[in-house]
Amino acid sequence: MPNPGGGAPRPRGMWWREGATTAAAFVLCLLGGMVRVDDTLSAPPAATYLLAAVSCAVLPLRHRAPLAAMAATTTAGMLAPLLGLLLTPLIMAPAVISAYSLTVRTERRGTSAVLPASAALLATSTALFDAISWKDASRMAVVAAFPLVAGVLGHATRNRRAYLAAVEERAQRAEESRELEARRRVAEERVRIARELHDLVAHQITLANAQATVAAHLFDTDPEHTRKSLKELVETTGDALDDLRATVGLLRQSGDAAAPTEPAPGLSRLPTLLESFRRAGLEVSVHQEGTSRPLPPGADLTAYRIVQEALTNVTKHAGTGSAQVRLTWNRDRVTITVADDGGGARTAPNASPDRPPGYGLIGMRERATAVGGRLTAGSRPEGGFLVSTELPLPPARDTARETGAETTAGEAGDAP
Repeated sequence: MPNPGGGAPRPRGMWWREGATTAAAFVLCLLGGMVRVDDTLSAPPAATYLLAAVSCAVLPLRHRAPLAAMAATTTAGMLAPLLGLLLTPLIMAPAVISAYSLTVRTERRGTSAVLPASAALLATSTALFDAISWKDASRMAVVAAFPLVAGVLGHATRNRRAYLAAVEERAQRAEESRELEARRRVAEERVRIARELHDLVAHQITLANAQATVAAHLFDTDPEHTRKSLKELVETTGDALDDLRATVGLLRQSGDAAAPTEPAPGLSRLPTLLESFRRAGLEVSVHQEGTSRPLPPGADLTAYRIVQEALTNVTKHAGTGSAQVRLTWNRDRVTITVADDGGGARTAPNASPDRPPGYGLIGMRERATAVGGRLTAGSRPEGGFLVSTELPLPPARDTARETGAETTAGEAGDAP
């Protein structure tokens, strides 16, 4: 079957090559017409020019209609003995070129019958018009072999082009995959940075807002407590600036840090976190069940951030002065719950219907999912709001090998 793409217009730069091929075939036909039966040479007769012109005229069509060009050149070659010419491979140059083009542009099964038939017709054309000798028989074999050899070369060229096209396609797909992977990693990194900045800013600004509110409320009645609240406000805003400066500095780095950075926070820093909320006026009680075990770094950071964000939401929205944190250690997971007995987001102070929704719950859920856990959040039947997350624990035999690890939940339980 002809290649459907064979009819596409050829570039202008290829016409000179087409002209050179046709001219070379014409010259070869004329040289073949000079050979006589007795192996002598003489000027080509007029029939040679006619045969060369007819067979070469169809060569430019072999790209769009290779099968028709093959049939035309084969027929022209069969007419050579009828015109009194000696059938030689030189006279068959147009048929050889057509055979090559046919195999390059046609499926193998489409040429498996055409080329042998063409070779057979060319080989027997001499016997149709005259008696043959052993020399004629050998010459006929050579004439028949040339189109077959051209077909083999055409198949090799077709396979090579198909291989190069497949390699190019794979390289293009690989490049597209790399671009998609790069975009995916950039998107994930943007989400991670946004989540970290949200946790830092929301926590520190919420505490600063609560301390400023207390200072404003006690400004006239209790100057001593006002000064204490303002001092804590300065410390809170200073911590916020330090955290933001460290985060932005890390983002601006072009290479790796020259010195080790501060370890990521985990449950070992839970007492310090709870103390910051107590200074802002939120009383937090901590309870634990089961035997605490060290968490992997990613899960440890996730647990810390979820507790931080949940207590921040209590401070901002719950309308209550107390919250409860519970850590339940099981064989393969730890369950962390943060609950309050306030009115939930419906009693959020200074809430505005035009204010876009926050990303606190979304960020907590993304963090839990990223480490293989899950998070649920919602109102409690008895009132208030509950955030609960389950994080996976490594096998106990792995953690038993770690010596000197701090039991972070135990520290949380000892917190007042």
